[in-house]
Amino acid sequence: MDDYIRGLDMASIMAQRVNTDQLIELINKKEAILLDVRYPFENNIWDFKISKLIPLNELPDRLDEIPMDKIIVCACPIEVRSNIACQYLIQKGFNAKYLIGGFLALVDRLKGAQAMDLNIP
Repeated sequence: MDDYIRGLDMASIMAQRVNTDQLIELINKKEAILLDVRYPFENNIWDFKISKLIPLNELPDRLDEIPMDKIIVCACPIEVRSNIACQYLIQKGFNAKYLIGGFLALVDRLKGAQAMDLNIP
C-alpha cells in the first residue's frame, strides 16, 4: 500500500474516476460492470438491476464473483464507499474505477427517455 500511495499523482487519481456518460459507454460496449457497494437495506429501497450488488463489508469475501477481464466501476449513493471499494480492488489487481456523483448522478442522467441510452437486455 505504501508504494501505491507514493505512486499516486493527479493523472492516476483522475483516471480512477468515471462519469455517467463514460459508464454508459463502457456498459454498452460490454467493457465494464457496475458494482453496487451499498448495504442490503439500501438496495431493498432502490435496486439497480444493471449492477452487481456486493456490499462494501462483504467485498473481501466475494472477490471471486468479480470478473478480472472487465473494468469494475464501483458505485454507492455518492462517492464515499465506492472510492474505498475502488482503492481496495486496485490493490487486489482489478481495473477499478468509481462513478463520479454515484447513483444519484446516474439516476439523474438516466431519467425519462434518457434511460434508453443504456443498452441492457
